[in-house]
Amino acid sequence: MAQINYRHYEPGDEAAIVALWNESLHHDPITPLRFRNMVLLDANFDPAGLRLAFEGERLVGAVYSLRRLLPMHETELEPDNGWITFFFVAKDKRRGGIGTRLMRDAFEFLTGQGRKHVFFSSYAPNYFVPGVDADSYPEGYELLQKLGFNRLYSPVAMDYSLVGYSVPEDIRALKREREGEGYTFRLAQDSDLVEVIRFATDAFNPDWGRAIREGVLRGLSLGAIHVARENGKLVGFCMHGGYEGILERFGPFGVDPSQQGKGLGKILLHDCLANMRAQGLHGAWFLWTGETTTAGHLYKKLGFEISRRFHVCKKSF
Repeated sequence: MAQINYRHYEPGDEAAIVALWNESLHHDPITPLRFRNMVLLDANFDPAGLRLAFEGERLVGAVYSLRRLLPMHETELEPDNGWITFFFVAKDKRRGGIGTRLMRDAFEFLTGQGRKHVFFSSYAPNYFVPGVDADSYPEGYELLQKLGFNRLYSPVAMDYSLVGYSVPEDIRALKREREGEGYTFRLAQDSDLVEVIRFATDAFNPDWGRAIREGVLRGLSLGAIHVARENGKLVGFCMHGGYEGILERFGPFGVDPSQQGKGLGKILLHDCLANMRAQGLHGAWFLWTGETTTAGHLYKKLGFEISRRFHVCKKSF
C-alpha cells in the first residue's frame, strides 16, 4: 500500500474533491458550481478546515470542518461550536484508517480554535443534508459513532407529487371562512419584504430570514412568497425556491404560534402548492422537519411522504 499523505485544501483541489464526492456519496451528488457556492464562497470557509488525504496524486478522502467567522443575523459566533458538513473516503480505501485520521485532523483544527462541541451537520446556512443518512451511508454513521458522536434527533425529508393536484374543496371553504373574519391571503409585494424577513427571523429561525433575503437577491420572484394577515397584521408566510434557487424545494413556512389552530397553515400550504403546480412544477420537497412536530403531522396529513431520514449528531471534546 502506497503512503497516504494528509494536508488541507489548496487552490486547484476542487475538481478532485467533486469527482471523489460523486463517486462516494452516491445519493447526494454535487456540481462544481454548488461546491463553489456552498463551500468556497461560504463566509466561514477556512482552507485549514478542509482536510484531504492523497495516495500519490490521487485524492482518496476528505473531511470538511468549520466554525463561524461571521455570525448569523442576530446570533453570536457560537464560540463553543464547530461543524462537519461532509466526509468521504474512496470505496477501495475504506476501513484502513483514512477516515479516522481525517476526522482527528478536523477535531484538532476545531479544538485549536477553542471549540468544545462539533455537530454533524446542522450548520446554517450551507448544509448539504441535515445529518447523516444511515440507510444510504451505514459505514459513515458507524464511523461517527466509533469516534464518539451521539445522535441528538432524527429529522426527515419529505416529498409530494403535484401531478394531478388541485386545491381540496374543504380548504377553499376554510379560506373563504377566514377571509370573512378579516384574514387576507396573497402573494408578497415589496412592501411586505422587511416585515416578512423580520417575522421569519424573530418568530422562527435567523436562517429562514436569510433564505428569504438571499432568495430574492438571487432573483426569486415575489410570486413564490405567500403572506397571510389578520386585519393587516402579518400572521404567516409560505414560500418555495428560497434555498439555492431550486423552485421545487418547499419552504420556509411558518404561522404565528398565537394563530395556530385556525387552519392558516393549511391554507398557506395549499396556496403555495397550487401556485407551484400552476408554474408547471411536478413536485414539492424539503429536507428537514420533525416527524412528530405540528408541521410534520400537517405534511403527512396532506400526503407528503417521508423520503429520507437523517441523524443529527454531536461530539463534545
